[in-house]
Amino acid sequence: MHGYGPMPQQPTTSRPSPATLTTVRVILVALTVLSCGLLGWAAMLRLAIVTRRPRDWFLLVVVIALNIGLFAFIMATPDDPDEMSDAAALFMLFWIVGLLAGVITYYLYAEIRHYNTLGAPALYGAPAHPAPPLPYQQQHLAQHQQHQPQPQHHQPQPQPQQHPQPNPYTAPTPPPTPKPAPQRLDQVRAELDELSDYLRQENKDSRDGEGR
Repeated sequence: MHGYGPMPQQPTTSRPSPATLTTVRVILVALTVLSCGLLGWAAMLRLAIVTRRPRDWFLLVVVIALNIGLFAFIMATPDDPDEMSDAAALFMLFWIVGLLAGVITYYLYAEIRHYNTLGAPALYGAPAHPAPPLPYQQQHLAQHQQHQPQPQHHQPQPQPQQHPQPNPYTAPTPPPTPKPAPQRLDQVRAELDELSDYLRQENKDSRDGEGR
């Protein structure tokens, strides 16, 4: 029975370094401000390419249309500021401020949020592509090792205490001789006296018998 092959891994988007992101954001924001919003489509174009979301592409088209309308309105106004009406000046001012605030705010918010979802940038020297998946046999071996029970660690049994062996080169100490009690000596002496009297009496009787 053959197992399933390794799952194909989806390509991951590498995140640039924080210094690179900061530099690009500063350039795009400065370009939008210095052009009075006419080049705000550049920031929205980068955002749409990075995120690849339909909403950002739609907002790019909206910003381009607003930039074209603003450029046409500026070209239609007279060259002499005194000939421009106050209503036209206020309308153009609100148009430029609204376009600047909307493009810059949304661009920074969406790009920072997008890169935060990608996680931290990869370390220097780390491989850009993920490691190839393991073959089926190695995966099966790894799963088998995970299911194997871990060996139990037995506690060491206490070793019996070893008594010191006597040194054969040293002379053994003789045990102390018990001293007999005084009463025992008197008793033995009395028995010896009785025995000697008895033997004397026997010798005396035997002599008397031979003399008769």
